[in-house]
Amino acid sequence: MQSKIAYTDEVDDIEEAVGEIFDAFSDFEFKKNSLAIIFMEEDVEYPELYEGLSKKWDFPIIGCTCTAMLVSGPGFASDGISVLVMTADDCRFEAGVTGELTRDNYEKSIADLYGELSDRLGEKEKIIISYAVCVTARDHASADDLLAATDAVSNGTPIIGGLASDRFSFDDTCVFCNEKLVKNGQVIVLVAGEFEPKYIHITSIEARVSPQTYEITESNHNEVMCIDGRPMVDVLKEEGFEVGKEDVLREYLLTPFIVTIPQPDGGEVRAARNLSLINKENKSGLFLGAMPKGSKIQVGIINRDNVKETLNTALNELKEYIGSTDYPYSTVLCTSCAARYLALANSIQGEAGRWLESLPNQLNFFGMYSNGEFCPVTDDNSGNDYNTFHNFTFVILAL
Repeated sequence: MQSKIAYTDEVDDIEEAVGEIFDAFSDFEFKKNSLAIIFMEEDVEYPELYEGLSKKWDFPIIGCTCTAMLVSGPGFASDGISVLVMTADDCRFEAGVTGELTRDNYEKSIADLYGELSDRLGEKEKIIISYAVCVTARDHASADDLLAATDAVSNGTPIIGGLASDRFSFDDTCVFCNEKLVKNGQVIVLVAGEFEPKYIHITSIEARVSPQTYEITESNHNEVMCIDGRPMVDVLKEEGFEVGKEDVLREYLLTPFIVTIPQPDGGEVRAARNLSLINKENKSGLFLGAMPKGSKIQVGIINRDNVKETLNTALNELKEYIGSTDYPYSTVLCTSCAARYLALANSIQGEAGRWLESLPNQLNFFGMYSNGEFCPVTDDNSGNDYNTFHNFTFVILAL
């Protein structure tokens, strides 16, 4: 599998942007099967962009909005359009996007889309690349709901990707596949063929606000009513956290909840969760991911040193792995939590450049800052992999 990346900061004149993208690929050899992934700022007129690209490209084009991009070449980019094309004779891609999703229709919608893509692919996929939108309204499915539905219909195929993001308004996110754009849906790409995917994830959270561990004693999906038998808001208030407003996603971006979730086979996974909304009437909290009854939670804290250290760890692990194998990796897909972006603040551009410079020259690095990440987790006790939704992580997929 080979790849190439293009980036343009032109977003006002889409015709010019399309021309710059085509120029960047003028010497690229397209193989039998190709896939384009686009990460872009929220102000881009995607229908016009797709109309221009589809005049020359007849393969699937998917992607989403994002807070910022990590791209070979410019390194860090907070504006513009970035494009990755992967191509191969011996790999196949089938891509599609759901309609608008709710708690009532998401399972059937995802099952129908997966079934359609699987029939077209004609063989079992090795991985699924997926991007989705998770809004904070109470009638929408959580990110865990979407991931669990995809995991179920695929019988546990590794899922890598994440949630679309924007400039922290949380209102301007979208995902798209070819001409179809949705504000609250999910893009799914099935990838099959002769390749060796390597995925890595690492969390940014080591420190805790306090050593206290709580148990979720009453919850429904991603809404927590009680911890340790008491209303959640009462416990937060005693710990000195913000409980005076309903929409608290921004206030809790750098103080994640670490949840340890038991699995049916006896294993467990640990993930971080963003608190999104507070219900003052029933004193519950709504999270971006699932918070099952019986799970244990702690309150963590994310800072710049944690972010730098964990990213160095992930990239070093990737370099060591690639150096130990004969497979010719060409592409690194990355999803990094938007909270990491906030934690790095003004140093992010220089840090991004140093990270990318440390990678082997043959690797095209293509990533975004997201509202949440998808990557399998291996349980140390059972040894099993579980597709998991994360916050505050750095996820890498090498292809």
